[in-house]
Amino acid sequence: VQLVESGGGLVQPGSSLRLSCAASGFAFRENLMSWVRQAPGKARELVASIARAGGVPIYSDAVRGRFTIVRDNPNQLLHLDMNMLKPEDTAVYYCHAAFLSGGGDSWGQGTQVTVSS
Repeated sequence: VQLVESGGGLVQPGSSLRLSCAASGFAFRENLMSWVRQAPGKARELVASIARAGGVPIYSDAVRGRFTIVRDNPNQLLHLDMNMLKPEDTAVYYCHAAFLSGGGDSWGQGTQVTVSS
């Protein structure tokens, strides 16, 4: 199982950014996929989750209306489209897979997003 994030960087407030997660080694389309972030000195926070194709995404209150989680099942990619970024969105963003059959989960290595003027 492998989850590889990309797309992080340093951006100004109000900017947009797309994060991507390339998944391999498991049945991507059958499992729950999420983005989780961790800011310095804080606990990990669920940002958004999406079930298999057709599932209704869920978002944290902090990002609802600004972020969109997208899954591309044929290419085994998970994206997070982030708009109207704020300094408080600064964190390491992790891709997470929860395996519905058999239990267990997997994490990516994380990608840093810094929002600063």
